[in-house]
Amino acid sequence: MIILGEDSQRVKDRDAQEYNISAARAVADAVRSTLGPKGMDKMLVDSMGDVTITNDGVTILTEMDIDNPTAEMIIEVAETQEDEAGDGTTTAVAIAGELLKNAEDLLEQDIHPTAVIKGYHMASEKAREEIDNIADRVDSDDTELLKKVAETSMTGKSADLDREVLAELIVEAVQQITVDADDGSSVVDLENLKIETQTGRSARESDLLKGAVINKDPVHDDMPLNFEDADILLLNEPVEVEEADVDTQVSIESPDQLQKFLDQEETQLKQKVQQIVDSGADVVFCQKGIDDLAQHYLAKEGILAVRRTKKSDLKFLKNVVGGKIVSDLDSLTADDLGNGSVTRDDEDELFYVEGEGDEIHGVTLLIRGSTDHVVEELERGMQDAIDVVATTVSDGRVLAGGGAIEVELASRLRDYADSVSGREQLAVEAFADSLELVPRVLAENAGLDAIDLLVDLRAEHQAGNKRAGLNAFSGDVEDTFEAGIVEPAHAKEQAVASAAEAANLVLKIDDIIAAGDLSTKGDGDDDPAGGMGGMGGMGGMGGAM
Repeated sequence: MIILGEDSQRVKDRDAQEYNISAARAVADAVRSTLGPKGMDKMLVDSMGDVTITNDGVTILTEMDIDNPTAEMIIEVAETQEDEAGDGTTTAVAIAGELLKNAEDLLEQDIHPTAVIKGYHMASEKAREEIDNIADRVDSDDTELLKKVAETSMTGKSADLDREVLAELIVEAVQQITVDADDGSSVVDLENLKIETQTGRSARESDLLKGAVINKDPVHDDMPLNFEDADILLLNEPVEVEEADVDTQVSIESPDQLQKFLDQEETQLKQKVQQIVDSGADVVFCQKGIDDLAQHYLAKEGILAVRRTKKSDLKFLKNVVGGKIVSDLDSLTADDLGNGSVTRDDEDELFYVEGEGDEIHGVTLLIRGSTDHVVEELERGMQDAIDVVATTVSDGRVLAGGGAIEVELASRLRDYADSVSGREQLAVEAFADSLELVPRVLAENAGLDAIDLLVDLRAEHQAGNKRAGLNAFSGDVEDTFEAGIVEPAHAKEQAVASAAEAANLVLKIDDIIAAGDLSTKGDGDDDPAGGMGGMGGMGGMGGAM
């Protein structure tokens, strides 16, 4: 009996497992060379020819042209890691790939997938418990330790060369937007932190500014540019002649009629400007357009106006100066205005807007770099570092980096495996082996012998040095916590949990039924993954990946 269509394809049992595991491992292999301070970058070229150069795991995976369903499940691991922890995406994906590789070995020994899944779940729960036991507590005011966390996050990225200067800016920014909750915990409000970028300067010239930075020009040359104490209008309505709701035609038969028509438009614009003047506003940031004639009248009144302000900038200005975002000038009153100082930096061609009072409502991190590509990668690296520091402040726990936590967890999981009965014990041991991928890849990417390094690390941890990890710069095994290689515990917990859940989800599949060809773009007929079912490299680059 035929129940599937002619174009459908079905893969069952071991073949389905091999297909899924191969696809997931291919994703993990695509990013593992970017891991660590000595990791390499990827050049991503999309279908339009736009180039992105990065070693950020989630950026690489989301930019790649992947249409394999299993591969997309692994990409979700990276996206979840990015959303929840801000960093550690490459680690999470690499561990997921290694878990599936080791699971494949167990399946070949006729161990049922259910036993592997149960063992992996038990190991994941135990690993998260041990992470909390191993972690050191950190105070939100511990600036030096937070700087180490930021520097570790930026190491190996474009921000690496100037990481000390940039880490200081990041920690200061996060501390300024941190408030103490009623229960004694610290809450970081990232809504009050904005990032702006500017090309043409070095990264060391990046700056942290209290208030907002608006990268716009005044609409009229005769407008004043600096105000120490300004009433500021945030406007989400065009200062232009109102257009008719439907298509209309105006029939003009004489010059007098034309003049009346123009006079009526001018009167309408004057009325809008007068409403702004009557409110007492000194500065107008408008999200929409401002008519040329309205610009002239505003300049005559000594009002600074900026048009086409981004929606996100307008919302951030509301945090900085207070007031309301006005959508109807007819209802505008003085109570709707914010208050603050406005300064024009002629060299950078930026407006600096700072709120009044001691309480800082918002800060802006101005990232500078030599070219657009440099600035884009700097922004990605610094955004990750901001998220990591914010997570550390909120969570209050840190760990030694450089693979130290992975080796310690692997050692403790092997001890734990002795207490596990049944075939799940083998899965727990496989989980421990998978975690040791991190120091191995760190060593490989640094040009070191991974086997020798792992032997040395295991020996150190057996001797009780739970902070022993790889310092990729010196090539030595040392106390990485003291060396300043520090990672947030929450990110590591999330990476272990996400990797285990993704691996278990893939292992639970024993039958794939596709409406069409599973390998729409791939050309590997002998590969159970069918060329990864159209992983296809990066937007038209064929099988380059």
